[in-house]
Amino acid sequence: MASGAKSNRVEIPARQHGSLSLDPLMTAPSPDSSDPAPGALQAALALVAQAQERIAPIAAQRTAAVKPRLARVLDAFAAERLGVHHFASVSGYGHGDLGREVLDRVFARVLQAEAAAVRLQFVSGTHAITAALFGVLRPGDRLLAITGRPYDTLEEVIGIRGSGQGSLAEFGIHYDELPLLADGSVDEAGLAEALALPTRMVLIQRSCGYSWRPSLSVARMGRLVERVKALQPACVCFVDNCYGELVEDQEPTAVGADLMAGSLIKNLGGTIAPSGGYVAGRADLVEQACCRLTAPGIGSEGGSSFDLNRLLFQGLFLAPQMVGEALIGAELTAAVFSQLGYGVNPAVGGERSDVIQAVRLGDAERLKLVCRAFQASSPVGSYLDPVPAPMPGYASELVMAGGSFIDGSTSEFSADGPLREPFVLYAQGGSHRSHVELGLERALRDLAAAGRLAPTS
Repeated sequence: MASGAKSNRVEIPARQHGSLSLDPLMTAPSPDSSDPAPGALQAALALVAQAQERIAPIAAQRTAAVKPRLARVLDAFAAERLGVHHFASVSGYGHGDLGREVLDRVFARVLQAEAAAVRLQFVSGTHAITAALFGVLRPGDRLLAITGRPYDTLEEVIGIRGSGQGSLAEFGIHYDELPLLADGSVDEAGLAEALALPTRMVLIQRSCGYSWRPSLSVARMGRLVERVKALQPACVCFVDNCYGELVEDQEPTAVGADLMAGSLIKNLGGTIAPSGGYVAGRADLVEQACCRLTAPGIGSEGGSSFDLNRLLFQGLFLAPQMVGEALIGAELTAAVFSQLGYGVNPAVGGERSDVIQAVRLGDAERLKLVCRAFQASSPVGSYLDPVPAPMPGYASELVMAGGSFIDGSTSEFSADGPLREPFVLYAQGGSHRSHVELGLERALRDLAAAGRLAPTS
């Protein structure tokens, strides 16, 4: 369990009511023009500027937090004597790839874990998580999710929905979940009853996913792990760490988690990793996950890096700065929409353990308008119109704004949301807070032009 953990909350100045007139933004657009009403641009700029002023203390804190986390990365590079010769890789089987081996050890140090495996062969965070689940669990084992229903893409992996694709359920692994409390927190009082049956693995999802709940702090995860181990010492505590890396000073493996997994096109890729994922934790469990990724007997010893090691090392070097900027962008998004009266999670200045900012927009049209505005503000594919559509692994149609250099990257500024009540926008990433500002300004103008700026009462 973490001791002496610093609060991730910041006191902010009280909101100044009535200091900004939104009348120009509220004015309906001219019937013969697609542009917002006169003055809407200026009002949007002023609203975003006011939000910037409101979050200034938080932005300063986030900027200051980059330094110690970057120092951790640099210390890992130095300890493993990283050199240019580690940028090359081995073709074919990938046996004896010195760069890959150093990369694994560097990630283990940064993630405060015994071992790590960083592989381009992981096509997503879901793939890395799946390799860990199938690598550790055996027929007849029990998997218990203690943070409620897992992220949509894991439902078919576990066997909650879908059939005939080789889910955990089809391999005889029993699944149960502990529902969250009404306020979205973990039912810690219910853990003893939930763990009354022998359980091989407990699944903890750090991020909120597509749910309206607080993301879990590392300190809270440490307390949960401590409680689980007190009830069942041999139970493996596994964390879905997506979106949470380098947000806090410690990672889940520093407070007792046995294993965790995530994606390289999220935080740790620093916006430049072209693909990939990682598993980190106890060395034996990491190896079991690698045996599922490759094959028993090969495990972590195989897999070429395709001469892309430099991008993975450099992405990790950039990651603390990129995460810091994404967190500032998330605060700005929360400040802008809360000023207008929308529900936001987390609240401005609230505790954060991931880079996601949720905004409850209340209807499908607002969700589509904001995603279109963010897409139009993107560096790639700004001319595209995000259209709600089915997405592999998801239960609902999604609308996604992601004009990123790395396809699907959520370390770059992006947003998405399922087309279902209560129509929540999930915004994340951003290599610079200014990019988020531009996206927000355009979103306000477009919402005003459609007469949908104010939330529906």
